[in-house]
Amino acid sequence: MRLRLGQVLPALCLCAAFPLLWYAAWPGSRGNDLDMYQHQLLELQQRLLYAEKENKKRSHELNSALDEIKHIVARRMNITKTHTGDMKWKELNFPSKLPMHLTNVYYYLPHLREYEDAIFPNVIFGQQRTGVSLVMGIPTVKREKQNYLIDTLHSLLYKLSEEQKKDCIIIIFIAEVDVEYIKRVSESVKTSFPREVQSGVLEVISPPASYYPDLSNLKKTLGDSEDRVRWRTKQNLDYSFLMLYAQPKGTFYLQLEDDIIAIPDYIESIKSFAAQQSQDWMVLEFSQLGFIGKLFKSEDLPLIVEFFLMFYKDKPIDWLIDHLLWVKVCNPEKDSTHCEKEKSKLRIRAKPSLFQHMGVYSSLAGKIQNLKDKDFRKNLLLKAHNNPPAKLDTSLRIYHQYTLEKVYKGQDCFWASAPVAGTCSEVETWSTPVINCLTLLWKCYQLMKC
Repeated sequence: MRLRLGQVLPALCLCAAFPLLWYAAWPGSRGNDLDMYQHQLLELQQRLLYAEKENKKRSHELNSALDEIKHIVARRMNITKTHTGDMKWKELNFPSKLPMHLTNVYYYLPHLREYEDAIFPNVIFGQQRTGVSLVMGIPTVKREKQNYLIDTLHSLLYKLSEEQKKDCIIIIFIAEVDVEYIKRVSESVKTSFPREVQSGVLEVISPPASYYPDLSNLKKTLGDSEDRVRWRTKQNLDYSFLMLYAQPKGTFYLQLEDDIIAIPDYIESIKSFAAQQSQDWMVLEFSQLGFIGKLFKSEDLPLIVEFFLMFYKDKPIDWLIDHLLWVKVCNPEKDSTHCEKEKSKLRIRAKPSLFQHMGVYSSLAGKIQNLKDKDFRKNLLLKAHNNPPAKLDTSLRIYHQYTLEKVYKGQDCFWASAPVAGTCSEVETWSTPVINCLTLLWKCYQLMKC
């Protein structure tokens, strides 16, 4: 196809002019880019200056917050000094405060909203030991005539091995706000048990005065006098405070009182009995009296304490724990027999009792109590021994689950039915000391003697 000359020449001229136009326009474009970069650098500089300004502002706010924290800490220390009066805490040992946490505590005890320190116990002395197997809690209060605390501690610490002492804590909760009384009891404990205090086996704490609500106008219930209602109400608050402090320190919590004695091997007995139970239990009872010798799993204590605080004005502590079990397992549509059977799965009684109540003068003024646990040190047919490994055999007819193996291991008694001449039981051991004789009792008859 032929192109006309008039069409080709304008096209060639346009192609030739394009590079010239581009070259002429390029310096202008370069200048625009330079202006843009300068503008971005200025904007970046402004942002850096703004960030530096904001950083100084945040730093000032952080310093102010730190100053406020220091002020709060100083104020708490001043409050503690005010609560303790002229008491020289350094004479007792270094002070510290450990927090207690409980959901809804301010709902059940609304007066605590006005006192920041009311849920912080005063730790008079202690090494803040944690991670033990057993934590024992002993609340103690002022009594009119006689104090049994030191005798109780002697009984609990008697014959404890060093290994056992390393794996337990005894927390003494002086449930009073009288500074001189707290000092007197603390010094008595420290003087009587210096090694246990130094090692951390013994801890002594007391509550802030602001922990307790007004107890002067309580509603009388259960036919109790005003003094008794006030006494049991404060007792419920004391147990709750002590349990919450003890909760994070160990696996199990054992509730005791300040006027008891214990059998020498009570810790091993508790551990052995607890190991034989299923995981569903809630309370193991090592005394039939009141709230003495009650073992709880530490993980259950927040729930238990919250239930106590719901009804702390209404009933005594041992009744409340029974009500808690009722709430958990009893069916209102079934009879009381079924309810007691279900509760017995959560509350398991150990016999014989490991603790005996010894106090005569109650912490309730004017009350004399001669309560004794009838199951304490009751003589049983079964007495467990630490026997060596052995091969056991018997030709006697075993009655139900009462096997020879169980009596040898100290778990239960051996019961055989319809013994006849020639029947016997044999024990063959491979370690010393060798058992030379095995005595079996059945229905008060001596079946074998050697």
